[in-house]
Amino acid sequence: MDLRYLWHMDTPQTRATLAVALMAAFADGLNDERERAAVKHLADSFGSEAGIDLPGLYREVLLEKPAVSEVVGPLTTTESRQFAYEMAVGVANADGAQNEAEGEFLARLAAALQIPAGTAGATNAAAMAVANAAIEPEPPRASAADASATTPHTGTVLGKPSLSQADMDQLIHKASITNAALELLPESIATMAIIPLQMRLVYRIGKSYGYEMNTTHAKEFLATLGVGLTSQYIEQFGRKLLGGLLGTLAGGLGRGLGRQAASSGMSFATTYALGRVAERYYASGRTLDTAMLKQTFAALLAEARGMAPQYQNQIQDAARSIDTRRLASLVRQL
Repeated sequence: MDLRYLWHMDTPQTRATLAVALMAAFADGLNDERERAAVKHLADSFGSEAGIDLPGLYREVLLEKPAVSEVVGPLTTTESRQFAYEMAVGVANADGAQNEAEGEFLARLAAALQIPAGTAGATNAAAMAVANAAIEPEPPRASAADASATTPHTGTVLGKPSLSQADMDQLIHKASITNAALELLPESIATMAIIPLQMRLVYRIGKSYGYEMNTTHAKEFLATLGVGLTSQYIEQFGRKLLGGLLGTLAGGLGRGLGRQAASSGMSFATTYALGRVAERYYASGRTLDTAMLKQTFAALLAEARGMAPQYQNQIQDAARSIDTRRLASLVRQL
């Protein structure tokens, strides 16, 4: 769906859409305490923007567990219903694995929103294809003997990556530019590709140092740095959603576009810092502890925020060249 529709949503529709996103986040119980804390912090940081009490909405969804049919009542247009569904699909797939509980929630949501089965299926398929593109499937082993004979790389401080430093720099630069460009695109599917591309970056860097990588390892690495998957996705969409509403209330499109540009810069900075920390982590033989990883990430994030404006032309050029029908290939080709 084209996110330019957001400029026409009113406060009740915006609140209902954010409630749907939070319900999607908690559909599987959100058992990871780090992610739960990140979502709560996000609601608190947004506060009461545009007349919406987001901390209160968070508590309402978590504690009162309202019925989906009641929550979606204000979403009376085809566009608002489709957007809410796409946002929920993105949240459910943020960690790269839509489980049974999330699938059941999405089915109930589609019914409540009167989303046609074909449309719902296509939206789910597109989101899952992008999520699954982050990690290459492990080749099947021929026998148990083969499996027992194979051990994962243990890493070494003196280990040399298969990528040259120039290639490593280019990999991180490309991922950062691409994610910033994805934030500028009006289609909601574009936002769904940002987290898979970050996971792909960690995967590529770890593999270059000889480590066996998988989805769990990439997710844990991001979580250690405080880069939540579900919370990051909600934040990306939430800022666009609130930016659209605030743009309408504050005198037009300009303020909303300003927020979109700011979100683009933040995606650049987060991806760049993530890549540089991953590079140091695997180069060290995975010896950096959690405290050092977080400290390094925070310093690099601050540095990258200052870098983002100088790449604006490249980011805008990249945005014009992205085909949102081929996002899974875009992620896989990093």
